[in-house]
Amino acid sequence: MDTYHDLISQTFDFPSQEFTVEGNELRFHGIPLMDLIRKHGTPLRLTYLPKISENIQRAKQWFQQGIEKIGYQGSYTYCYCTKASHFAFVVEEALKNDVHIETSSGYDMHIVRALYHKGRINKQTYIIANGFKRERYKRYLTEFMNDGFVNCMPILDNLSEIEYYKEHVHADTRANLGIRLASDEEPRFQFYTSRLGVRYADAIPLYEEQIKNDPRFELTMLHYFINTGIKDTSYYWSELRRFVHKYCELRKVCPTLHTIDIGGGLPIQTSIQPEYDYPYMIEEVLRTIQRICREEGVPEPHIFTEFGIFTVGESGAHIYNILDEKLQNDKELWYMIDGSFITNLPDTWALNQRFIMLALNGWERNYKKIQLGGLTCDSQDYYNAEKHIYQVFLPERGQEKPLYVGFFHTGAYQEQLSGYGGIKHCLIPAPKHVILDRDADGTVRDWEFAPEQDPESMMRILGYA
Repeated sequence: MDTYHDLISQTFDFPSQEFTVEGNELRFHGIPLMDLIRKHGTPLRLTYLPKISENIQRAKQWFQQGIEKIGYQGSYTYCYCTKASHFAFVVEEALKNDVHIETSSGYDMHIVRALYHKGRINKQTYIIANGFKRERYKRYLTEFMNDGFVNCMPILDNLSEIEYYKEHVHADTRANLGIRLASDEEPRFQFYTSRLGVRYADAIPLYEEQIKNDPRFELTMLHYFINTGIKDTSYYWSELRRFVHKYCELRKVCPTLHTIDIGGGLPIQTSIQPEYDYPYMIEEVLRTIQRICREEGVPEPHIFTEFGIFTVGESGAHIYNILDEKLQNDKELWYMIDGSFITNLPDTWALNQRFIMLALNGWERNYKKIQLGGLTCDSQDYYNAEKHIYQVFLPERGQEKPLYVGFFHTGAYQEQLSGYGGIKHCLIPAPKHVILDRDADGTVRDWEFAPEQDPESMMRILGYA
């Protein structure tokens, strides 16, 4: 019978730049994961910081190459979407790469202020403020604008939002504004048009009636985002063309408009096998914008993006020990992990999201078709399909050596959705979180960001202590 190593090598182009095997144990970016398990135990949450900078630089390079190849006249600016992961070590790593930030709530502005006081950003840094805004959020944005943050830019999400800024922005303040357009979603969605943004028909009246004649404000950006992200589909290209035509229409009456924000959504790899031709997709985005602007006779806009998942997603991993196996119904073999999919990786449950899943050891053993089960009592706490095949295979469990499994590219949104340090289903604790980085000489350093959640913290939250 073939070994697990045979299975992976025959199914994928393996090993890859990211994943290799030495001594029948998996390495992630050259890091021996079993050494981390011996040091920190499981369940374990990892963040590999260099991958954040690597992906930012890759995206910047793809856009620059596309701009040069087709002779695009606008510039490109990379923003990090903080809601993908608000952790300081993530945001500060991203900011090392000359990027700007996009926010989603009033509490984001406390992070922005902290970054400014630490010298990580300055008053010229772009703060693209998205979202439907409560009073607190609008108040914080106004304070930033009045305080000289010249590129703190509220993206108007509804027709009444600007009334707050007109009332509270000082007479001597000069502020840039954006308008978000409400995009149509894919036909398979349960709703037709996004709840975020203003109607296409309302964009020009909003500018002409509320912004044009107020010397404090300039409309400089038009923004949109499609929930499914950037994909090579007729739906995506149709929505992009519709948006660019509206930009051209608005640009003809608003000479200060010079930038479009095409949002986030650059996908990450969810399989070992490469899935996306990133340079092609980005070049086609640029080419589409360029063609329409030239047809309409307007200048090609500067382009902003707000990549969140692409920035941080591939930096993350979750590692579990296979505690035991159970044979159910004489046909279903379950491997039980020392964690929970619902609480640790909620996208697997809510969105049926697939991540890269590989055994960390036992690559010399025979493999079995299995189902992975989490620790909660919920019937949905399982993982039994990979993206490329509707089955999961892992090595047989050894009698003496435990078996470990890793889920990779889990760095975006999982704590933001499941809650960090709070109460989770069946009181399953948050795993220990370890940060990995490399020194200039290539030496890997690891340190504990947070221990596994303890019962005392839960008792305090629940009011028992």
